Amino acid sequence: MQRLQDRIAVITGAGSGIGLASLHRLAAEGATVVAVDVDEAAGKRAADEAGGLFVHADVTEEDAVREMYQQVVDAYGAVHIAFNNAGIEGAWIPIVDQSEEAWDSTININLKGVWLCLKYEIQRMLKQGAGGAIVNMSSVAGFIGSAGAATYCATKHGVIGLTKGAALETATKGIRVNAICPAVIETPMGERLFGAEEIKKFSLGLHPIGRFGRPMEVAEAVLWMCSERASFMTGQSLVLDGGFLAGPNVPG
Repeated sequence: MQRLQDRIAVITGAGSGIGLASLHRLAAEGATVVAVDVDEAAGKRAADEAGGLFVHADVTEEDAVREMYQQVVDAYGAVHIAFNNAGIEGAWIPIVDQSEEAWDSTININLKGVWLCLKYEIQRMLKQGAGGAIVNMSSVAGFIGSAGAATYCATKHGVIGLTKGAALETATKGIRVNAICPAVIETPMGERLFGAEEIKKFSLGLHPIGRFGRPMEVAEAVLWMCSERASFMTGQSLVLDGGFLAGPNVPG
């Protein structure tokens, strides 16, 4: 039996990478999927491929997020699952060189966007009274610092804090809220950040498993977290990192 039959699932940043893989994986398990993206062409293509609805929305704008969920409810009547995946890498440069504009952009998409989505997802799920499952996109950068990526790390630390708070606020309401925390994954963002030969070689060395992750590996974890098989899990941050956080891969 398909694990997500009769469930309505909303995925932000669904046009590529982890969001796209998750859209397909949840659809394959029976969910009716909604692809949300600011890239209209990519979002429409993703929705068409997965047999779902496309909604254009900028998650940094409250009116847009409110309207996004209204469109979902108008189309399907409910929201049962949400994967708040939309995010950017921002400018990976030292704090002293970071512009206020770059700071605001990264914070607004990666952190404010998750908060806004949580706000309207939880409102809808509480109104329905039937619970739900929410997964927020964090990162291994939510557990560590990284020189040159302080702003990005701040957003991902913040997502973990939001996840814990939201989980505690909704635990008695049947709504589960968790975070997913990947290391480097083979996505367009991963290619932009780690695709150069020397950077890739160094970064691979930080993953004891000897390779980067694949989008579908993260999607499988998202599927599990959204399913009843994870019914006792809330307020947690699931790490998928090929050993990254276990420590440096130093030969013994």
